[in-house]
Amino acid sequence: MAPTNSVLSAFLDDYAAALRAHLADPGQDGLSVGYDLGRRALVEGISLLDLTEHHHRAVADFVGAPTDSRSAEVALEFLLQTMAALDIATRGYLDGTRRYEQQRTRAEDLEGRDAFRTALVESLQDGFFVADAAGTIVEVNSAFGELTGYGAADLPYPQPHPWVLSGSIGYPQIGTAASHFVTPIHHRDGRERWLAVSASSLVKQEDNERIFVGTVRDVTAEHDAQARDQATSRLVTAVGAATSMVEVLEVGLAEIRRTMGAETAAVAVWPGRTGRPELYACEANPFVSERFRAASGDASEPLDAEEIALLDRARRQTRRGLTAIPGDAGGTDALVAPLGETGDAAIWVRFSTTRAVNAADWALYSLLIGHLSVALQRARNFDQARATSLTLQRAMLGPIELPPRFSVHYEPALPPLEIGGDWYDVVPLRDGTIGVVVGDCVGRGLSAAVVMGQLRTAARALLLRGAGPAQLLTELDAVAARIPGAMCTTVCAAVLDPARGVVRYSNAGHMPPIVAPPGGPGRILEGGRAVPLATFDTPRRPEATTALPPGATLVLFTDGLVEQRGVDIDEGLDKIADVLCETATALPRDVADAVLSRLCPPAGYDDDVAMVVYRQPPGPLHVDIPADPAELVNLRRLLHTWFASAAVPHDLAADLVAAANEACSNSVEHAYRDQEPGRVVLTATCEGDRVVLDITDTGKWIPAADDPGYRGRGVEMMRALTEDLTFTSTDEGTTVRMWVTLPAITFPTANPLRAPSRRAAAVH
Repeated sequence: MAPTNSVLSAFLDDYAAALRAHLADPGQDGLSVGYDLGRRALVEGISLLDLTEHHHRAVADFVGAPTDSRSAEVALEFLLQTMAALDIATRGYLDGTRRYEQQRTRAEDLEGRDAFRTALVESLQDGFFVADAAGTIVEVNSAFGELTGYGAADLPYPQPHPWVLSGSIGYPQIGTAASHFVTPIHHRDGRERWLAVSASSLVKQEDNERIFVGTVRDVTAEHDAQARDQATSRLVTAVGAATSMVEVLEVGLAEIRRTMGAETAAVAVWPGRTGRPELYACEANPFVSERFRAASGDASEPLDAEEIALLDRARRQTRRGLTAIPGDAGGTDALVAPLGETGDAAIWVRFSTTRAVNAADWALYSLLIGHLSVALQRARNFDQARATSLTLQRAMLGPIELPPRFSVHYEPALPPLEIGGDWYDVVPLRDGTIGVVVGDCVGRGLSAAVVMGQLRTAARALLLRGAGPAQLLTELDAVAARIPGAMCTTVCAAVLDPARGVVRYSNAGHMPPIVAPPGGPGRILEGGRAVPLATFDTPRRPEATTALPPGATLVLFTDGLVEQRGVDIDEGLDKIADVLCETATALPRDVADAVLSRLCPPAGYDDDVAMVVYRQPPGPLHVDIPADPAELVNLRRLLHTWFASAAVPHDLAADLVAAANEACSNSVEHAYRDQEPGRVVLTATCEGDRVVLDITDTGKWIPAADDPGYRGRGVEMMRALTEDLTFTSTDEGTTVRMWVTLPAITFPTANPLRAPSRRAAAVH
């Protein structure tokens, strides 16, 4: 509500008196009085124009000549202090007032308050606007027109205002309440800008109409800088947790594509620096990784041959930086840049439509790709260190080749180098027995691995010298006592005798082995237990012996497999026993996978896991069938099952089944050609590392023709599929004997270029 004449007159008189007093004796007390007057003006509804006009008249009356600059400055300070309580921005007001004084001097002949007000508004550096109660902009100054492109010539501007972006918030608040906000706008020339808007609600004295008076300021530079900082922070945070090149590209490309608003972000890597690159791309589809096939013409590939050629040229650039790929109609279609410092990788960012890239965009894109380049280089160095550590770890863990019927697995739990103190060893001995050692040093990381390497070497030497399990652990006590960090190491040592079907073992505070006969329950081997190494003097460690039934599965492992927070160890041991019972006819490597899968916690193993799985040769398979082709299906099925229980690799088992099927087919088809069909007997046995098959019938085979044609090549096939093949014919019948030697189990070491995942499959 506008003040009455008496209220306004009283306020102006008090203001003049306070101003005179302050001019006479400038100080903080006078400024405090001015601030109180400003608060009073806010309460009594004194307008800014009335206050400003009265101030200048009073200054002219008190000071006199305009050359008294000191008094004018003191008076201006008093006015600003009064206006502070009215929440009026004072930034730049001093310069504006001085310019106004110059304009006022040149335009003293102007009459009326409107001319004075116009000069005051035009002197402001920030954009100025007045809106009515409905939010319609009815007045602007020239600075507002420069900031938005919409000046006074096209007034009024009803809502929605023409410069407001679709869907943005902020401006619609004008006309409802006083507000302060930052909003993006479209300048009339097409540029996007960010404005800080400050609007206050006022009431006109003339007609009590509510209006909104505000200012706008260009904060585009500040906003762009903040956006760059936020985007960089998101990218750095995203790639910070990645520990491999693939992980860095997976999260980094997704963040770059999202931040830059691109259709595709792709990286090409030349592992051998020549030839075809590997492509890693983030599109609308999930992250994919595949080797680029230049001649395939596959439309699903994210980059074509021409784009790959651009990337190839970009990675060879000595100057590190972005290169814009122009569109047909101007603007930028894509960006390309080298990555890393090795000259074997480059990035491609493609926009869905041609766009104009301004200086702020260029700075943001350069910053993002620069951070990705640094993260990629760090991850590749990390990969190399991890691959080296894993190679050394595998070399220390055990032999490159294992005897048949074994499977070993090592699951490290400590990132990033993924090495630890758990180990296994399998040592074939001269007398046909096999030594097995599984141990666990205290601690994790490099220090534990160093201790592990020394103890494993000592244990292998003792086994090769002929030490039994108890003697081995007794002598390891003395070795561990002289190795820093080896105290309290747990070890389980065993010597397997496949021919006799027994195992001798001794346990130094380690997890007990578990054995399971085919079709029977698993059994925990509790015998031969004593304290860990180098803890107490033990004159002689105990040793136990147990039978290994034909086809039995034996598992030795470290505590990381069964020790979990909140879970009883006995529960883990029972689970292992159950898995062994369920996998009696599976290959040892499949048994290891099943055990690891059944016991793996949701978050993965938090301790190293070393495990050895051994399969005792099964008893002989004896199949007696009628000489009928229909019986061969069941025979093949029985053979497959027996070969799995005998730990015969799948590819070798398939060859043996095919050879046995051919021999049995010949017996069925040829042995009883001129007589009543008899029977065919197949016997499969394990003789050490050999698998021997005997196929016997009571008939006579027809000698092979010199030119068998397209048939009659079964004998050649059997020779090709087996290691040796013999025929024995008597008056009582024909016997075909074939055999193969089971190969040593070869397991891989770490890839020298890219380390495997921590959750990789078991090593066999």
